[in-house]
Amino acid sequence: MLSLLTFRLHGTIPAATGRELKASLRAAQEAGADHRRAQKQFFAKFDAVLDRAPIGPRHFENEKIAEVLAGEILMLEETGFRVHGFAILPNHAHLVLELPDDSPLSFAKAIDLLHLRTGTSCRRLVRPKLPSEAEFWQVGWHEYEVQDADEFTSLLAYVRGNARAAGLPARFQEWPYVNE
Repeated sequence: MLSLLTFRLHGTIPAATGRELKASLRAAQEAGADHRRAQKQFFAKFDAVLDRAPIGPRHFENEKIAEVLAGEILMLEETGFRVHGFAILPNHAHLVLELPDDSPLSFAKAIDLLHLRTGTSCRRLVRPKLPSEAEFWQVGWHEYEVQDADEFTSLLAYVRGNARAAGLPARFQEWPYVNE
């Protein structure tokens, strides 16, 4: 199974906006819209909000924190996943990840591992800015399953070009946390 996974820092989407996004997805599905098309539209809106970064932390602007996440993403290959590409942006990350059919693991396990291991390490790096009781990661993630080779190519191009499309400075477009 091959998917695009997006996960974000806690507090990066206003609660009202999150409810609106979910309501629009439910409405599209209830109106009989094609499931994949509705998911794509939801993701486009969801990612646009993250790219605008209206609220919340931007911890991955700190390269030491981004390095922790990049290293843990690459370590997923040690557990049987195949990392095809990823991009780390100021407040979220995209990951194109493949799970072999015979794997006993799941994408949920991969994200749980990332959240657990990076959350602990990154909290130490942002301790002065983050109260001890505050969450680092937003619970959950967005998953979009890749259907075919054309979609795979398109999603990898999206991940690689996301920083530029979001209008981030050149250092985000060229920095080492866009993996090919």
